[in-house]
Amino acid sequence: MRTVQYVKYGPPSVLRIVEEPKPHAGPGEIRIAVRTSCVSPGEVRRRSGAMREALPTVFPVRTGYEAAGVVDEVGEGVTGTQVGDEVFGAAAITGYGSNADHVTLATWAPKPTAWTWEEAAGATGAVETSFRVLDRLAVAAGHTVLVHGAAGGTGSVAVQLTVARGATVIGTASGHNHDFLRSLGAEPTTYGPGLVERVHALAPSGVHAVFDCAGGVLPDLIAVVGDPARVVTVADITAATHGVHLSHTSPGTALGPPDPPATYGLAIAVELAEQGRLRIPVAGAFPLADVAAAHVLSEGGHARGKIVLLH
Repeated sequence: MRTVQYVKYGPPSVLRIVEEPKPHAGPGEIRIAVRTSCVSPGEVRRRSGAMREALPTVFPVRTGYEAAGVVDEVGEGVTGTQVGDEVFGAAAITGYGSNADHVTLATWAPKPTAWTWEEAAGATGAVETSFRVLDRLAVAAGHTVLVHGAAGGTGSVAVQLTVARGATVIGTASGHNHDFLRSLGAEPTTYGPGLVERVHALAPSGVHAVFDCAGGVLPDLIAVVGDPARVVTVADITAATHGVHLSHTSPGTALGPPDPPATYGLAIAVELAEQGRLRIPVAGAFPLADVAAAHVLSEGGHARGKIVLLH
């Protein structure tokens, strides 16, 4: 089978498609024939070498965390899933390797009929991350939440899941994405100088919490809520120097203790999807052979939604 790997840090051109034997599903796992998989900003930063101090790496690195496809092998102890089922999910955090023709999944859920294969590929990480952060921030009905980087792959899902909790959402994005954010249920505002004042004008009664999906402006985000404990970032590795929590699920890293994954959110996401209340915006879809071009799009930092590979 084909799998995407790299053997050194560098630009997208270091990515290679390599032939390897198919993996087999271990206890509690399933294997899928991959229809679509995802490219995440975190993986792109890791490939570039920007995360080398925080994430220990043993080469070769197999890329990909999320995928969607058809079950073709079921491991020992798995119930409720059988060969032929259409699912989406994630590889084990220590294994990765979903940018391949077959992958074993440690976490999965049935693919909603309302989603395309492209949407299903990019759902797992954004859904799990959003539930994990919203739970830590204790977001509930009646709250006002600022989502920084609201048009991206995680931000656009975070907006919808926050709205589903009954909260009001203010989302930061470039001006050309403001109508898109309104379509998701958020009140948009722009990045840059004056952010604190713009948010306060939109939320004169105050902001309960900030979900940072973009990084780079933690002092402003703290000023929005007045307390670093009410800001959680998934994008800024300088978080600790500001007293902000960096939420991640990667054990054995210099990023601090991992948070418990919120994989329970996948089942809720399926329900919301079938109700027409959750879509997974897709910024671009590329053949697996064009994985380098997918990484280039991600590095641009302005993709509206998830970046997907077609198998």
